[in-house]
Amino acid sequence: MIAQLLLLVMVAHAQEKLTYFLPSDISYSSAIPTPFSAIGHEVGEWHVTHDKLLAYMKLLAEKSDRAVWEEYGKSWEGRPLGNLIISSPENIRNLEKIRLEHLKLSDPAASGNVVTANMPVIIKLGYGVHGNESSAQNASLVAAYYLTAGEGPEIDRILENAIILIDPALNPDGMQRHSTWVNMYRGINTLNPDPSSREFSETWPGGRTNHYWFDLNRDYIMLQQSETVGRVEAFHRWMPNINTDHHEMGANSTFFFQPGVQTRNNPVVPIENQEITTQISKFHAKHLDAIGSLYYTEESFDDFYLGKGSAYPDIHGSIGILFEQAGVKGHLREVPSGLLSFPFAIRNQFTVTLSTIEAGLEMRVKLLEMQREFYRSAIREADASAVKGYLFTTRYDRAAGSKFIENLLRHKIEVFSCARNINKNGERYISDDSYFVPAKQKEYRFVRSLFETITQFKDTTFYDISTWVMPMSFNVSYTSLNAAESAGIAGT
Repeated sequence: MIAQLLLLVMVAHAQEKLTYFLPSDISYSSAIPTPFSAIGHEVGEWHVTHDKLLAYMKLLAEKSDRAVWEEYGKSWEGRPLGNLIISSPENIRNLEKIRLEHLKLSDPAASGNVVTANMPVIIKLGYGVHGNESSAQNASLVAAYYLTAGEGPEIDRILENAIILIDPALNPDGMQRHSTWVNMYRGINTLNPDPSSREFSETWPGGRTNHYWFDLNRDYIMLQQSETVGRVEAFHRWMPNINTDHHEMGANSTFFFQPGVQTRNNPVVPIENQEITTQISKFHAKHLDAIGSLYYTEESFDDFYLGKGSAYPDIHGSIGILFEQAGVKGHLREVPSGLLSFPFAIRNQFTVTLSTIEAGLEMRVKLLEMQREFYRSAIREADASAVKGYLFTTRYDRAAGSKFIENLLRHKIEVFSCARNINKNGERYISDDSYFVPAKQKEYRFVRSLFETITQFKDTTFYDISTWVMPMSFNVSYTSLNAAESAGIAGT
């Protein structure tokens, strides 16, 4: 009876200050504006709207010699997408030189002469591809302030040895929709934690999806949405060594970090990826232990479908990391363990931001060398494979076929027109409308994942959609070719 009555009362809940989120052993420059001074409220007091979030990121780029804002696109509703790039002032001055040198690691023809001993690690922090998983986007405020305002040896070590890309809101349209809803139904002076409150019951379509109600976390292969097209282009522009993907799950859970279920990994991705992910997970555990937060790992979620934000990096020599925080979807919510507050959820997201950065620094050379070896070994595997490439024709749907080729090129996959006709499996491939994707290219593993069909699995229970054969999605007839069949077939 008492518990039922508690659901009916409004709860006065003290608002946490910025110090609640930040490490206590770091001092902060007064020259850098705090989130409060820019957005008008404490982090977690309200759900920050995208316009305020974007303005704060650009303000930091203006005020700090450690940061620059790099826009990579716009949402369907015209909201800018970009990365706040943070490093030491010296690294920022030499940013383009560092970027170009780093890209050589993913080029087998150029990587042999790259020296990684003093090369910065590149860490991409991605917050909130689902717009209503808002502890993620709000945590980016704290992360950006910490890295631009923090002072002392530890901050200097981070900035000297890492280039950090903060993507503060992967889905700005959905975020704006959700923040408007929860702020509209938030109690002004007191908070209502009743899970049946209207604050926690967004009307359809809610804030999860983008303008076109598309789940952007399923679009990294098909590239149907403007947000993803820009984001994948930015990914290949920087080729980060670690790429985080901050999410929320059900309110009654705790906190999840990868690795996921080990029997559900994509077999095309080298085992070293999961081994390093497991090593990095120990840093997350240490940091969450330090603040007394509960967590779990390897018990749910999988790493098979490469079209998600935490898996796409895995097939490109990077380490993608999924984080799942119990979602408040409001400001204060009753759960079986008590009250789950929005600031608490934000703090967990920021804490694993810190653990990711620490892992990146401690494993810097290993991560850089893994990226180099990923692409060099891809060429060796292609040489050893009996399949030397894939042939496809666009004659059955030229418009879709054109989009298919455009899609492959956006993924940095080499595609050639056919120099001659060929008959295979009862299909005649005419050079005028047929194309060849060679196996021997740096994206060999990704090509395999798109063109090959896997029919047998050790574990057939997936958290998510597994994958599809990409040519069939574009109504493209295709076949694989061996060495004799592919000889001399690649044209321009």
